[in-house]
Amino acid sequence: MAAASSQQFAGLALPRNRSSTAASSQRAAFARASCSSSSDQNQGSSVGCGGRRSFLGGAAASAGLVIALPTLRSSAAEEQLSQWEKVPLPIDPGVVLLDLSFVPDEPNRGFLLGTRQTLLETKDGGRSWAPRSVASAEEEDFNYRFNSISFKGKEGWIIGKPAILLHTSNAGETWERIPLSSRLPGNPVVIQATGDKQAEMVTDEGAIYVTSNAGYNWKAAVEETVSATLNRTVSSGISGASYYTGTFNTVNRSPQGDYVAVSSRGNFYMTWEPGQPYWQPHNRRSARRIQNMGWRADGGLWLVVRGGGLYLGKCSGVCEDFEEASIPSRGFGILDLGYRSKDEAWAAGGSGMLLKTTDGGNTWSRDRVADSIAANLYSVKFLDNKKGFVLGNDGVLLRYLS
Repeated sequence: MAAASSQQFAGLALPRNRSSTAASSQRAAFARASCSSSSDQNQGSSVGCGGRRSFLGGAAASAGLVIALPTLRSSAAEEQLSQWEKVPLPIDPGVVLLDLSFVPDEPNRGFLLGTRQTLLETKDGGRSWAPRSVASAEEEDFNYRFNSISFKGKEGWIIGKPAILLHTSNAGETWERIPLSSRLPGNPVVIQATGDKQAEMVTDEGAIYVTSNAGYNWKAAVEETVSATLNRTVSSGISGASYYTGTFNTVNRSPQGDYVAVSSRGNFYMTWEPGQPYWQPHNRRSARRIQNMGWRADGGLWLVVRGGGLYLGKCSGVCEDFEEASIPSRGFGILDLGYRSKDEAWAAGGSGMLLKTTDGGNTWSRDRVADSIAANLYSVKFLDNKKGFVLGNDGVLLRYLS
């Protein structure tokens, strides 16, 4: 099929969407719901749980699955959890933390994002955090949800919903708002700083854009949205493609720039490598729906399914052959994995579940002290082999003790 031509709108080259625009109600499927021991059939219509640069909608979890939390800020001293400690945060109860990043040129300085226009800054490596405000984000009567942040040197980017793009060139001292086209297909959910004035942005409908002039112009890296791709390939045997709502549940990027994304219902997954004109769809290898996917430190894929199952790809890079790992999830959903090294990784999930492996995922042990945390832990981030954080709902933040 001939490659679709790009259209230029206010400095943004848009891929042509050959299918109908996804309903806004479907975009709410980016809520990162907690996963209990319920059967997949009972959860089939619920919103999937995911990792980074995955997404939570307006609420932290689906009704009936959210666990009431104590407020961490009320603790006078930080409680040590084996290799982790709780970090009190100056935020309101109910704020959902979504992403964090540190400034490479100032390694103790970082920023933490969340719902309700939450932006926190640390200057001591994440031990304490203080609120920050961005004047350009307060000019309109919107309560933005900041989804993703990334730094390269002192240059940083923040994206959020409703569609907003912020840029800094001085390590976050000041932030400038960069206009985005109103015809952007989908909401921006992942931003990655890639070089001087360069960045890569992904929307929940699978559009990928790159900029080389600080965000004033963007070029489409794919020639069509995911819905359009599936319309062309639905007859190729992708199970569940006919139920695709036009949005991703989660999107994760490898250090090499490869992407893996899970469909909104968890029926199948899609991958993209730099230079490919379209996303590539793949069938899932488990009867249970996919919860989240990501990249291991050795370059292979990991995959978690509803009900607490973990699968590891048998090859490096994109792979459709997975092997189930033995992991003591107790039926609680695993929401994310974070790799500190090729051998050491941590898995987080519902009801304060925190698991560790030191042999690349062959065996896992529970951090039982974390069982006392009445929260769903849904994102694990290791920024290097020293800095590590776990994000949970209602403002839970754990810091790795190196």
